[in-house]
Amino acid sequence: MSERILVIKLGALGDVVLALGPMAAIRQHHHGARITALTGAPYAGLLAASPYVDEVWTDTKPRFWQVGVWRALRRRLRDAGFTRVYDLQTSDRSSFYFQLMGPEPRPEWSGIATSCSHPHRNPDRDRLHTVDRQADQLRLAGIAAVPPPDLSWLTADIQRFGLTAPYALLVPGGAETRPRKRWPTARFAALASSLAVQGIQPVILGTVPERPLADTIRAACPSARDLIGETNFAEIAALARGARVAVGNDTGPMHLIAAAGCPSIVLFSDDSDPALCAPRGKVSVLRRPDLAELPLDAVTAALPA
Repeated sequence: MSERILVIKLGALGDVVLALGPMAAIRQHHHGARITALTGAPYAGLLAASPYVDEVWTDTKPRFWQVGVWRALRRRLRDAGFTRVYDLQTSDRSSFYFQLMGPEPRPEWSGIATSCSHPHRNPDRDRLHTVDRQADQLRLAGIAAVPPPDLSWLTADIQRFGLTAPYALLVPGGAETRPRKRWPTARFAALASSLAVQGIQPVILGTVPERPLADTIRAACPSARDLIGETNFAEIAALARGARVAVGNDTGPMHLIAAAGCPSIVLFSDDSDPALCAPRGKVSVLRRPDLAELPLDAVTAALPA
């Protein structure tokens, strides 16, 4: 019987993208094993399309009072016959799943759960970038090398958008609950106008609730293309491969864009630390304590020639 491996990565998008390298390393190390990913619903399709897993389970995030749901999850985890679990989420929730699989016998477990077989006890783990932390975790579990994320498998036909080079991607949104992570929309609008003057078409990406941001940008730069709410993960990656540059806030799509190989300028405030979570790739980080203090000319100066 082949090995059964479970990889836990619940979210969010940026973290899932950063975990693709570790997932590739797990696949290579456990050649021939059947690998299952446990993830959040928004990322199930992305991981199912990847070459790193054979099946995807969706985490339903049961509430503490949903006893029947917890029992069903416990039964599913125990009955699957996993020989090893790689907890790349390393949260209280994912660590609880280790306890849920008890009593013994439990599978080998790489993570931070109490009494797990392969604990990541590096005292500096919370000061390491996500990629470096997971690489160190896997090293202690016997996996020596972790490659950078490779999205060559994530493809899509983007002809329907009718874009012609050169174009630049703008990602003006981000978590609504963390507005300090957003560069002022008026600056994105000024950047779009500056790009348009240079003959580079601005292309705006984001989710439907971020449409007012695109409206503000297009009011200042009518030639900007609004693709808010029109792209899936594969299309974002395909657009990134054809873009001259991408400029955006510290948000999930910028991780996807950078991992696809697009030169990217990512804007950080003190609300998050690029040393811990910046996208990896051809990335330039611009940071100010408050993004309202980041002037347009600092961004235009960072654009590739």
